[in-house]
Amino acid sequence: MADKHFSVLGIGVGPANLSLAALLYPYQDLPSLFLDRKETFGWHDGQQIPGTSLQVSMLKDLVSLADPTSKFSFLNYLYDQGRIYHFINAQFDAVPRQEFRNYLEWASWRMKNIVFGEEVRSVEFDGVFHVRTDERVLTADNIAVGIGSQPWIPPAGQGWHAPGQFHVCDFVDKAADLGGKRVVVVGGGQSGAEAFLDLISREGSELPSRVSWFSRRRNFLPIDDSPFTNDFYMPCYSEYFYGLERAIRERINHENILSSDGISESTLRAIYQRTYHHRFIARSPGLIRLYPNREITGVAEAGSAWELTVVNKDWPDEPRHVTTDVIIWSTGFHTGQLELLAPLADRLDYDGGEYQVDRDYAVHWDGPQDRNIFIQNGTSTQRGLADKNLSLLAWRSQRIVDRLRGVQREEQLSSFAEWANEASEAGELRRRA
Repeated sequence: MADKHFSVLGIGVGPANLSLAALLYPYQDLPSLFLDRKETFGWHDGQQIPGTSLQVSMLKDLVSLADPTSKFSFLNYLYDQGRIYHFINAQFDAVPRQEFRNYLEWASWRMKNIVFGEEVRSVEFDGVFHVRTDERVLTADNIAVGIGSQPWIPPAGQGWHAPGQFHVCDFVDKAADLGGKRVVVVGGGQSGAEAFLDLISREGSELPSRVSWFSRRRNFLPIDDSPFTNDFYMPCYSEYFYGLERAIRERINHENILSSDGISESTLRAIYQRTYHHRFIARSPGLIRLYPNREITGVAEAGSAWELTVVNKDWPDEPRHVTTDVIIWSTGFHTGQLELLAPLADRLDYDGGEYQVDRDYAVHWDGPQDRNIFIQNGTSTQRGLADKNLSLLAWRSQRIVDRLRGVQREEQLSSFAEWANEASEAGELRRRA
């Protein structure tokens, strides 16, 4: 017997489902509940390194780009906390990441449709969805699944759970006592850069004896934050991208990865300045080692240390070996299929390794059209690089809300760039009509 029935039941409370919960909140005719197994809200808590900041505008919060009047906006958070003038006067170049994390937590506290400390165990369907948690059974007409992420480690580092190795997602706790040690950071994206900068900025006995940074990329490359590149993170481009063939979509994501995974120029500048300081002013030329264009092909124990086999991709037949005390894997995250949807697996359609979704992020399946499984953060091959970051968070959630309400609002103006040819645009207009 189900305890209660909902129009929408959300599984997971990261920023994506938090956004959906916020935009659903005013609609009493669409009762919703969002569950998360964590006891309290968290967002990359292990990576909240002091001094780090967002790489997107503060307007790309939970709600503002879909409903600027929502009480769950970042600006209302600042106002509610009594520090909106202080924030303006601080003249931050970008929002401090810890501040944005606190904003998300603040929003989660103010929504009565969110419950922490309750884990969803399985989802079944017999006309409605039966959602079994570790405490009860709930029913819902629709479910919204926030696809979580797991640390990704290259094949060479599959023993990374051993002492002396950890993923950057645990940096705050596990990188606290590295003074005098040899440390390697693997990964040339923003998280690797932040970890590297933190390590080389330490003082006295907290400073490692050597910090090496390895990246597969040709250089330590900046994020492409230019205006026309940011058009890739507009709703109109997401719609265009969705209609392309899979091979083209994959190529576009590969070609434009630096628009989402490049390093902030302020971070690069700080690293360069700290390197200058150590090499020329503090006269510690052996402290910092920078290795772009390198592949880690093996990791082996070397007594109480680790030996990495490293290949310069310009000389693939000449591997080198580096010995270190600690390896920090800043190699990103991956998403996967959900075990809790296993009872429905043979009823769902797939696009490569992703659940296949329609334009409103509902999975194609053999169930009734008015019963939906919405997927959040799990369709970057179908929807583009924006799918996993904050840029289209509010827009995507609003698309889901509008689907549930049976309405279709007018979109914001399109990009200046004409993505499709005129015949394709005409066909799309006819399809929508």
